[in-house]
Amino acid sequence: MVHKWSEAGKEFVHQNGVTYELVQHPHFKNYKLRVTEPTLCDASVKQYSGYLDISDSKHLFFWFFESRVSPETAPLVMWLNGGPGCSSSTGLLMELGPCAIADEGKNTTVNEHSWNTHANMVFLDQPVDVGFSYTDNGESVNNSEDAGIDVHAFMQLFLSRFPQYAALPFHVATESYGGTFAPNIAHAIHSENKKLFSQGFAPAPGLSKINLESLLIGNGMTDNYVQMASMPDYLCEGPYPIYDDPEGAQCQALRSKVPTCQRLIKACRDYNSRFTCVPAALYCNSQLYAPVQQSGLNPYDARRTCDRERDGPLCYQQLGWIETWMNQAEVKQALGVDPSRTFESCNMNVNQAFLMQGDSMHYTPALLTDLVNDGVRLLIYAGNADMMCNYMGNERWLTDMDSVFKDEFGKAVNEPWTTLRSGTKAGTVRTAGASGAGNVTFVTIHEAGHMVPFDQPEAGLDMFNRWIFNLPLNENTDAHSRLL
Repeated sequence: MVHKWSEAGKEFVHQNGVTYELVQHPHFKNYKLRVTEPTLCDASVKQYSGYLDISDSKHLFFWFFESRVSPETAPLVMWLNGGPGCSSSTGLLMELGPCAIADEGKNTTVNEHSWNTHANMVFLDQPVDVGFSYTDNGESVNNSEDAGIDVHAFMQLFLSRFPQYAALPFHVATESYGGTFAPNIAHAIHSENKKLFSQGFAPAPGLSKINLESLLIGNGMTDNYVQMASMPDYLCEGPYPIYDDPEGAQCQALRSKVPTCQRLIKACRDYNSRFTCVPAALYCNSQLYAPVQQSGLNPYDARRTCDRERDGPLCYQQLGWIETWMNQAEVKQALGVDPSRTFESCNMNVNQAFLMQGDSMHYTPALLTDLVNDGVRLLIYAGNADMMCNYMGNERWLTDMDSVFKDEFGKAVNEPWTTLRSGTKAGTVRTAGASGAGNVTFVTIHEAGHMVPFDQPEAGLDMFNRWIFNLPLNENTDAHSRLL
């Protein structure tokens, strides 16, 4: 039973045993926001959670945490996990959120390296049917472009309710398949900013220009034409090779798959049809990832073995622990989640739906050119032990990306990066741009796999803080001291 009422100039709705504040805007007639205030995970900071309702049939779950330090001036950051199909709560509870899953899912512990140390963080489960997000009628999203439109609407409603964050710099941060999601989301936000706030146009009251400052993509899947071709180089000649002889029969066989893979991806991009994109996805995934899946190693961290009976289907026990914690009745109640809803860390049906559209085979970097040329900064970072979205391929596509910084980035060299707190040699940085952390920057993190904040929490936070405050990674100066 749903009950609505107004009180003190605000609207409220009570459903599923939870009372939400209801946020609507006439410009977004098909969207509304339901908001509640949990005190889980880190009760020392202000929190909001709830749902973006889309046309009364699709519902995106979000969870927001204010910055631990100076929330009134700290940047606003949205974190998205990849997959596609993995909940942002896995990033929150396993990598970079205010608390970390512990005791096999019975508890959480404070994360001293949380990215909300100096940032207001919103974690969003998208597309629908991921995490606590859901559909009422089976209508789902299976392409990144549609996902971007919904996220723009979410941000507008969120900022209309919480205008104290509207003037802050906004960053989109993500990993893995987020390398495809995030450019679509940033492109939608950038395009709508131009449309709604162009010179001579008066936007509807209550709308905010979203101050899109940058994108951060970790071990992302962004340009598969280049990245798939890097697989033989990484697996045969990288820092953690799975074959002994880079010129041996196994490596030669793997390299022989690249021309067909690239030919199929080119056909996808030429004709932009699922009839050409799906064959590209199926061939490239099956042929170039096969050695990874057969190696007995963790595909996301070449330094580790994987026993799927012990570690779970994605090789991390923590994903199962997160499901245990999130499915507790008291956790659902606090977050504003229907108690009958079941949380999954990763929904493989969503993953399959995107695969069967060939979504990942499109040329995503094309969406980044105008953004970068218009001043939106771009950070691509990668742990050097990840086999799925390896650092070699990520650096190569970024080098190839068309922008006003292409020539400068092409000539730039990798320089050492040392963390502020412990002085650890964390990796290397390569950058182009006038000052600060750069406009186009690539960071390699040593001794880290697919999830950098999980494997190297100090280095991950050091990189993140410097980036959002536009401070160089290859320098340690007095200006950096405020981050300690």
